[in-house]
Amino acid sequence: MLKRKVLEREPSTGNVFADLGVADAGEHLIKAGLVIRIDRIVRQRKLTQAAAAQIMGIDQPKVSAMLAGQFRGYSVERLMRFLVALGHDVEIVVKPRRRGAAELRVA
Repeated sequence: MLKRKVLEREPSTGNVFADLGVADAGEHLIKAGLVIRIDRIVRQRKLTQAAAAQIMGIDQPKVSAMLAGQFRGYSVERLMRFLVALGHDVEIVVKPRRRGAAELRVA
């Protein structure tokens, strides 16, 4: 009978970028959350990447790369501007932390 290997598990911090040791992990997590929202909007509106690019003021290959996870070259502010161009409000809420460390997140 074959024995199964036991996989080692390591608890997550809740931020995959931090877990992977990426510099500026918090910023990457925020950017990823914003790009996920952009992707959802593009899909919900059934926009082609070319149409989305025109709305956001960039070219289609940049939309393709961004939606494929290549968003390091974009600031958080620019990603928020893309959301506004796509017809969504973006709110920044500052409030006291509930417990534990304060955090940045996309809700």
